[in-house]
Amino acid sequence: MSKPFHILSPDDEGHYSSQAHALDAQLAQRFGEGAHPVDDLAHQMAREESRRRFFSRGARGIGALALASLLGENARAASADRPAVGGLPGLPHFAPKAKRCIYLHLVGSPPQMETFDYKPQMKEWFNKDLPDTIRKGQRLTTMTSGQSRFPIAPSVFGFKQYGKSGAWVSDLLPYTGKMADDIAIIRSMHTEAINHEPAITFFQTGFMIAGRPCIGSWLSYGLGSMNQDLPTFVVLQAKHNHPKANVQAISARLWSAGFLSGQYSGVSLRSSGDPVLFINNPGGVPTSVRRDMLDALGKMNEINFQKLGDPETKTRIAQYEMAFRMQSSVPELTDLSKEPASTWKMYGEEARKPGSFAQTCLMARRLTERGVRFVQVYHRGWDVHGLLPEVLPSQCKEIDQPCYALIQDLKQRGMLDDTLVILAGEFGRTIYSQGKLTETDYGRDHHPRCFSLWMAGGGIKGGVVHGETDEFSYNITQDPVHVRDFQATILRLFGIDHERLTYAYQGLNVRLTGVEPASPVKAILA
Repeated sequence: MSKPFHILSPDDEGHYSSQAHALDAQLAQRFGEGAHPVDDLAHQMAREESRRRFFSRGARGIGALALASLLGENARAASADRPAVGGLPGLPHFAPKAKRCIYLHLVGSPPQMETFDYKPQMKEWFNKDLPDTIRKGQRLTTMTSGQSRFPIAPSVFGFKQYGKSGAWVSDLLPYTGKMADDIAIIRSMHTEAINHEPAITFFQTGFMIAGRPCIGSWLSYGLGSMNQDLPTFVVLQAKHNHPKANVQAISARLWSAGFLSGQYSGVSLRSSGDPVLFINNPGGVPTSVRRDMLDALGKMNEINFQKLGDPETKTRIAQYEMAFRMQSSVPELTDLSKEPASTWKMYGEEARKPGSFAQTCLMARRLTERGVRFVQVYHRGWDVHGLLPEVLPSQCKEIDQPCYALIQDLKQRGMLDDTLVILAGEFGRTIYSQGKLTETDYGRDHHPRCFSLWMAGGGIKGGVVHGETDEFSYNITQDPVHVRDFQATILRLFGIDHERLTYAYQGLNVRLTGVEPASPVKAILA
């Protein structure tokens, strides 16, 4: 038993000290029950003890509590100050353009000069050193800071212009080029993070150190659920194919709710086995028995709620109910047998392979179609420190047709207008080569000063190319867009003023975009 911080307070396991029990007995004899002036305080302490012990028991492990984030519409209705569909009072702040979001994150970060930032003049700079006037003493990673020189590595891949805007798109992404008029390309993104973990965390949570809520959690917290049978926020992890692709690790911290309630965390669906662990009944337990068990447990929890008034008790009741409903909604969601032949033609045969990026995009469409508000997709293998000409074509082929298919699929179903789609990495890559440079082989190091991404649907103006970089794709020369601006833009599209969506934590009114200035990118808004 850990030591209590005060003799009148319970320890971490909810136990009171012998001194506290002795004092309580003395006061009861002197004043009588309910007559002592500190009895109200004692009642509050009892509530705290119950809450501590409730979460302590839950954290130790029955399987169903692994579904703590599966809080749906009915659960949020249990709170008196929330509307029936959940979310915070007063949100959205203004009419939203987007209701849903599919965020495709390319973990490791693709090189912008091989995708959307065409630099043909670099051909003349092959194997020449990057000028110091361009690098300007930039902090480098330990992977290239020890190099004696920084030789320019022009892209070996061609580019073509597409759409009314004449956007330059790599030959590695021909399907993406076909939808140039549907997407807005930002070529002037920048960040401070130079390594993967803090960079991805910054993109997802607005802070480089893990522990803050991610974008999906903020939207779940602020806007609530649009369905009763599936989570508000779902995470999918796509497989990559090339065996030599450099893979960065990711963890559940990226879809964590941080200091928000765990109900707002993302729920990860697996591509093999049970999509959600512990979702099925144990062997020998029929649905009718599970239903009876939940009804009985609900009555017990209701008695507990009436006694102590702890709203988390209502939350737990709703979570069990959500898990029960998901036993029927998840199998229907993941059954792709009824998709027509046109779907497979559009997404490609890779979409038939469980866990492929193509099937993940199809699943993202099915999730948003069923009312999931935020779908986060991760695709790894983009950390091209070496073997870039060999690995990058495979990576691009995996995402190109599925991204095009997703946009067209949403458009055909009338969903693109209110579904925001994002394709992004966490930073850019250097124009100079990491390691040995030849005419057919090179790699690129991390580069935070400029990189590219695209957005589509949900209030985004298609056919836009925003921002410019210098001839080396090293520094931004026009219309810089910081990660905070990108986050403010997402919230704006959902009808949220990023400065007004806050949560009181450790004496601060914390927000996704932090305390430094941030502005939505108006040039890409429809």
